[in-house]
Amino acid sequence: MERCFEEMLVDLCAPTLCGVKPGSLFRYCPDNGATARAVLERWNHIFAPLGLSLRILKECPKTGSLLIFVFRGKWLGRILRDEKVKRFLKGEGYNTETSVGCVLEQLSERLCLELDFPHEIGVFLGYPLTDVEGFIRNHGENYTCCGYWKAYGDPGQAKRRFKLYRTCTDVCREKYRQGIPLVCLIRAA
Repeated sequence: MERCFEEMLVDLCAPTLCGVKPGSLFRYCPDNGATARAVLERWNHIFAPLGLSLRILKECPKTGSLLIFVFRGKWLGRILRDEKVKRFLKGEGYNTETSVGCVLEQLSERLCLELDFPHEIGVFLGYPLTDVEGFIRNHGENYTCCGYWKAYGDPGQAKRRFKLYRTCTDVCREKYRQGIPLVCLIRAA
């Protein structure tokens, strides 16, 4: 299970691990919930000195699968302190005058309501606010380009970021396959 978890981190979170993206999200289906929490605790211990954290945002009661958020706390904190982002999140019902952990708790609660997917999650993943607002306003239509997310602003800028994320992921996958330990692939904050 540990190796599978590591591979998922490399495959799905490389841009965050390498410090070019503030957060990544992935679904993990563990064999055993208690073991999964132990794995997360272990990785949180390893990641903490490197400026990274893992957090379960949602757990499916039927399958036991977990929605895991890997993030760089300081970077996410800067994003959440931006006045435009605070105003946007406040409009979505968030209390932004609190810690990163409390704002993530609010996001987790919104994910668990299962009424409507909280598309503001893009802000937490480092997507430009223009694109997050554009997606919500346009209901996912009329975008200028599509890659890791649907862009509503400058398509050239978005495509450059998509390419950076792809390159980062490809390089990390190759190094990991060559036997370089995951922790050695991480750029410290």
